[in-house]
Amino acid sequence: MRFPCPSSFATALFLSAIVARAEVVESDVVIFGGTSGGVAAAVQAHRMGKTAVIAEWTPHLGGLTTGGLGATDIGNKGAIGGIAREFYEQIAEHYTKPEAWTWQKPQAQDVKHEKSKDPLEEKTGRLTKWTFEPHVAMDIYKKWLADAGVKVYLGEKLKSVKMDGQHIVEFTTESGDTFRGKMFIDASYEGDLMARAGVSYHVGREANTEFNETLNGFREKTPQHQFTVDVDPYLTPGDPKSGLLPFIQENANEKPGAGDKRVQAYNFRLCMTRTKENLVPWSELKPANYDEKNYELLGRFIDALEKSGKPPTGLFMGPTPMPNDKTDTNNAGAFSTDFIGENYAYPNADYPERERITQAHADYIKGMLYFLSSSQRVPQHVRDTVNHWGLAKDEFTENGHFPTALYVREGRRMMSDYVMTEANCRWQKKAEDPVALGAYNMDSHNCQRIVQNGFVRNEGDVEVGVAGPYPVSYRSIVPKAGQAENLLVPVCLSATHIAYGSIRMEPVFMILGQSAATAACLAIDAKVTVQKLDYAPLRTQLDKDHQILEWTGPAHHMIPPPPKLDGIVLDDTDGQRGGEWTQGSINGSQRVGDGYIHDQNQNKGALSVHWTPDIPIAGNYEIIFHFPPNGNRAKNVPVTISIKGGESKTIKVNEQDQSGQQSLGVFALPIGHNTTISVSNAETDGFVVVDGVQLLRVRQ
Repeated sequence: MRFPCPSSFATALFLSAIVARAEVVESDVVIFGGTSGGVAAAVQAHRMGKTAVIAEWTPHLGGLTTGGLGATDIGNKGAIGGIAREFYEQIAEHYTKPEAWTWQKPQAQDVKHEKSKDPLEEKTGRLTKWTFEPHVAMDIYKKWLADAGVKVYLGEKLKSVKMDGQHIVEFTTESGDTFRGKMFIDASYEGDLMARAGVSYHVGREANTEFNETLNGFREKTPQHQFTVDVDPYLTPGDPKSGLLPFIQENANEKPGAGDKRVQAYNFRLCMTRTKENLVPWSELKPANYDEKNYELLGRFIDALEKSGKPPTGLFMGPTPMPNDKTDTNNAGAFSTDFIGENYAYPNADYPERERITQAHADYIKGMLYFLSSSQRVPQHVRDTVNHWGLAKDEFTENGHFPTALYVREGRRMMSDYVMTEANCRWQKKAEDPVALGAYNMDSHNCQRIVQNGFVRNEGDVEVGVAGPYPVSYRSIVPKAGQAENLLVPVCLSATHIAYGSIRMEPVFMILGQSAATAACLAIDAKVTVQKLDYAPLRTQLDKDHQILEWTGPAHHMIPPPPKLDGIVLDDTDGQRGGEWTQGSINGSQRVGDGYIHDQNQNKGALSVHWTPDIPIAGNYEIIFHFPPNGNRAKNVPVTISIKGGESKTIKVNEQDQSGQQSLGVFALPIGHNTTISVSNAETDGFVVVDGVQLLRVRQ
């Protein structure tokens, strides 16, 4: 069964269901969390002949999918099936209608999310679209739930859970409502029902050693979304005793890979526009508690960029085009919409504290936008650029056009008998009972803003590719044996911080929500606990419902940790970067470190990387430049070796060479930091990629 596109009648019916209240609500499947995963779970329960109800603790339905995240984090479109694929098919169907294009010519929007091929369109005969306006997603979800007869109770803050041994009987909310069911699904971003039911969970980053990982814990190097110039962190510049500027944390001097309780940063995904008739100016967003001192760090960052000869030209945000001249605007760069370090308490906080943290995030972003658009600290050309934009007047009308859903990128994570780890993402380990495929990069936003060597640095960002779509285990969405026997957890599933960074995407949450509801319904029929449910009938039903559980596309490659190269090895992260490079990842390619950077084949002449290696012994060294090869690479990348008091030589590198490396020659290098190796994208004829350099001593 496929739901038709939304109608106003369905919306009215759905809203009446929200208003309805019952002292005791009984259902076969009770879902706590009206996220995308919760919606998909409710729809699937209905399709399997069961009743379902959703209780959501916030006033918002649909999570981030309806909350502004319209630039779908995909990974691989061919890995998305079932109800999730139906959603993106209905998005495409909506935008084929001329009346859907109110502020823009039909199909005028063109972004990278639409350019990448969907390998299943030809097979299914149905188009998909992966970028959309928030209200369109909301209309689809409301219509789905109305057609399924699913009631949604918003603002239902969990108060208590009644258990019979390890069996959840019901939960009660602060409103006085009680929700009673045979099976329960915690589809919230925070995992409140899971925690109240006594299920084991973790908050923060594990140590690398705990699960034999390489990307977890404290990050020794954080090259992306990083300060590219030195910025003083102290209230009185140069005086550590004066204290730190707002929102900078004390450096705990952790060892690389050490675990902690820090959580990757949250933000709101802004729906912006440049259409004057539909634009809310930033001046209307000024928060009542606005204090320009909170943005002193941003002011100093701008000053430092100006003084370094790298004046800012952008928005300090990352807008991705959506239909009707709108955007999904995300964090981008060293100082942006991520409120770094101010969310640590959120996962375990009570509801008043969560609401305070949420409001603080909103005020921070609104204040930043007001600062960038009006402060004399900001160059006029930047203010002019920022003021070309505003919030879309026809979105989030119930909340002053500001998004209603905080982007909780990571909250609690269940710790079950099967924990998804980095090894799963690298195809070093395979789950034999899949209920979804993960496909996105191992992705974490920064976790803290600290002081290193007297200057501000961000810490925690990770952007490392996976080895192709990989299976997510059924055991990772059920509690460990001996805990909550009628609960499934498709959103705060059992995964380490780094694996969760890959899994935590909205399409995957829809897929996992559908799989969780399928398991719940089968467990009801079989009269077994979720831990004892036979996987075979579950797999049969998931396949029948067009879930994609095995990857049959291009072969995946197991990605081991980066190889140990001989000699002096400098990663792209070790170089001094000029300009804004883009993090890249090629599955299975041998490379230096965990990834590489590229220039997007743009901004020619504006990007560079400089290394100054510490030569321990003077002598002859062969210098080797490393790059992941591809047919779209430049064949004339200039790499220059400059020796203090000696020669300077530029070699052109062909990055289409399948060896992925080129010897630049043998050079007589003096001891110490007296040699500079530089790469530029000036006058290049394709994508310029930078992985690293290697220096091998040549013995006579």
